[in-house]
Amino acid sequence: MKVKRALLSVYDKRGIVEFAKGLSSLGIEIISTGGTARLLKEKNIPVKEVSEVTGFPEILEGRVKTLHPMVHGGILYKRDRENHRKEVKKLGIPTIDLIAVNLYPFREAVSRADVKLEDALENIDIGGPTMVRAAAKNFPYVIVIVNPEDYTFVLEKLKKEGDLSFEERRNLAEKAFLHTASYDLAISNYFVSLRGEEIPSYLLLEKPLLTTLRYGENPHQKSAFYSSTLPWEKLQGKEISYNNLLDIDAVVRILRDFPEPTAVVIKHTNPCGLACAEDIYTAYIKARDADPVSAFGSVVGVNREVNEKLAKELTSTFVEVIVAPSYSNSAFKNLSTRPNMRVLIWKGEEERWELRSVEGGILLQEKDLKIEEPSNWRTVSRKEPTQKELEDLFFAWRVVKHVKSNAIVVAKDKCTLGIGAGQMSRIDAVKIALSKSRSSTQGAVLASDAFFPFPDSIEEAAKAGITAIVEPGGAKRDEECIRTADEYGIALIFTGKRHFRH
Repeated sequence: MKVKRALLSVYDKRGIVEFAKGLSSLGIEIISTGGTARLLKEKNIPVKEVSEVTGFPEILEGRVKTLHPMVHGGILYKRDRENHRKEVKKLGIPTIDLIAVNLYPFREAVSRADVKLEDALENIDIGGPTMVRAAAKNFPYVIVIVNPEDYTFVLEKLKKEGDLSFEERRNLAEKAFLHTASYDLAISNYFVSLRGEEIPSYLLLEKPLLTTLRYGENPHQKSAFYSSTLPWEKLQGKEISYNNLLDIDAVVRILRDFPEPTAVVIKHTNPCGLACAEDIYTAYIKARDADPVSAFGSVVGVNREVNEKLAKELTSTFVEVIVAPSYSNSAFKNLSTRPNMRVLIWKGEEERWELRSVEGGILLQEKDLKIEEPSNWRTVSRKEPTQKELEDLFFAWRVVKHVKSNAIVVAKDKCTLGIGAGQMSRIDAVKIALSKSRSSTQGAVLASDAFFPFPDSIEEAAKAGITAIVEPGGAKRDEECIRTADEYGIALIFTGKRHFRH
């Protein structure tokens, strides 16, 4: 179907001049509006203003330009319907065979901290979405373009073949409906935000497909990643997998709780080793050596630049992914000797909410971003923790928050000695954490993500030489636990908050 006439009306003017020149060279008449028309005229491209077509001027400060039967009749009429052809001919409606439209920058407008409702309303496009939807609805007869990146493809097809295939037109129409749906979703989310609700009345997600993944948790499961922006920069390595992303998420969550030089080794979303130190190299060595068996094939995260010395250690064993804020040139040169190792810079921002799917619906909750400072803790035992114990307890308390429940962390000198994760009983988590320690637990501390239902966990810790314990408190048998701690001379601290992670 020959394209005789095109309507161009774009806010994002990338590539529009070149596209219009190409259309004009093919003998296609161009209709345009406002700023787009002015730009094309400045570039000496023949263009007819919409007002010339409609016989009606733009009104209400440009609010009404294209909302007219002479425009929408030309877009919506079916070329193979005789009654349609007769009607548009009788009314003198010009056919419009191609439209290129993109919309006012609503998201950008409402993202400003000082945006007012009046400004937001003025950035809601009316005529643009109406034309896009009309053209997309009538895609068998009208080519619709909403993305400047499609200009070259469409122009080349028109030059070589004179038209697009039915499938190509349909694909452009699909993009158009996604474009308007996303636009309306952004507006809806803005209005929902004005309600000031802690929990929104509607859960409206605006996450386009960013990339498909090789597979999900297992090779027989399909998977994909949806996001409006890529939160990482991959410098090298194999394709990032579904499981990698879960572990990378665990890395990012943990490191946000540790401002000091910190390294974490992740396996199956749980830390198997975590340490703080004066420098990032020492932190990594301590974290890795806390559980070197589990560290094989792990995801590693550090919150300082990776230097050459650290890079050499990272390449001395099998690491799936390394996540860091930056890498020195010499470090990257060393890491490149392991080309399959995924080397990432994390660029994403912290989000308040997290989603999980369950059968029949979606769960939403605030992320567990809080951490209780020692100044707000309460010592319930007779023994007070020493300053050294208190520092290790605060370290362990920040770690245990990120371990799957039931969670226990044994630590000393700001380094994990053993971690018990995801156990069905808390006493088993305690036993596992203690048994994982490769060095003496004498004088170490222990953190529990939730209260001890029985004093047996404290008894087990005492046998291993644990001298201080931090837990939320709040159990029916708290008094028994306190008496047991006093019996063994253990400092017992209640935080008043638990940190389950299922």
